[in-house]
Amino acid sequence: MVFGFFRQKRNNQVIVERQYGALTAAARTPAFYLDMHVPDTVIGRFEMLTVMLILYFRRTAKSPRSGQEIAQNIIDAFFEDVDHSIRELGVGDPGVPKRMKKLAGMYYGRLESYAGALDRNDREALEAALKRNIHPEEGETAPSMLTLADWMFDAEQALATLDENEIETGMARIAVPGA
Repeated sequence: MVFGFFRQKRNNQVIVERQYGALTAAARTPAFYLDMHVPDTVIGRFEMLTVMLILYFRRTAKSPRSGQEIAQNIIDAFFEDVDHSIRELGVGDPGVPKRMKKLAGMYYGRLESYAGALDRNDREALEAALKRNIHPEEGETAPSMLTLADWMFDAEQALATLDENEIETGMARIAVPGA
């Protein structure tokens, strides 16, 4: 019984790595940066990975236990990745927890605002939240995020049609623009 637990955890790791890699690759799709006004910066890439994770987690919330377990492992991998990136950018050990706390707050704030707009089918609210988060310093002069908001609604609908086997095996793919 105990050995089965460790085998399952190792198998989950392969699934988590596969799925996290797919979500990361989707977040790097050039169309987001070239056509949808997401800045191609560290923060812009963080924003797009956050969008991918939120869409994925909204889908896995409707999954049986195994899909939700994999999703939790993916969020853990995401925060490990963010921690590693912060350290690579030269932030010393004493500053990492403070930055991680701030980035975690940013992630969960986005989850709340994006999920609320998606739940209400409110494209304008989603666009406003995207604009506020992706272009925080530009205010009213920020570029439109309506194309990105529309894509998010479409991507969520496409994710809803995925078979549970794709979720459980880490084979879920988010339909990206230009693909």
